Amino acid sequence: MTTNDEDPAIAVADMVGHVLRLAGTWTRWDGELRPVDDRVYTPHKAIRRVADHMIDHLAEVEARLAGLPTIPDHWHASVVTTEHDMAPFTRDDLDEAASRLNRLAQIWTVRLGSLTEERLDSSPGDGWSIRRVALHLAGSTYYADAVGVMPE
Repeated sequence: MTTNDEDPAIAVADMVGHVLRLAGTWTRWDGELRPVDDRVYTPHKAIRRVADHMIDHLAEVEARLAGLPTIPDHWHASVVTTEHDMAPFTRDDLDEAASRLNRLAQIWTVRLGSLTEERLDSSPGDGWSIRRVALHLAGSTYYADAVGVMPE
């Protein structure tokens, strides 16, 4: 984890930039599963996991800030590899991923930018501070790093 004064909006935006830089090579994916730890990854699965992680924690943050209970997490996460995850990763898929992840990053940036430092470092409801949630989210590079760079 990083220091408590790190700008969480920059960390989330940097994560998305890193994911999309790697994804820019995935149109050359050879169709082979990439095993990491006890899971396997593909380009589509990595994008799915990053987007799902961003949505999941955004829903958590919004509910907690509104004083509402969070919806329990029932994602299958990276345990399952779907048929769609195995599809070739095309230039159109890259464009869609960039649009999706950049929009999610913008939502995070706007939300985090609307909070005071005190609010970022507090914990409304149960769980981590908002800053810690966002910095945890920045670790979503894991999914893209699992796929890595596709060679020329």
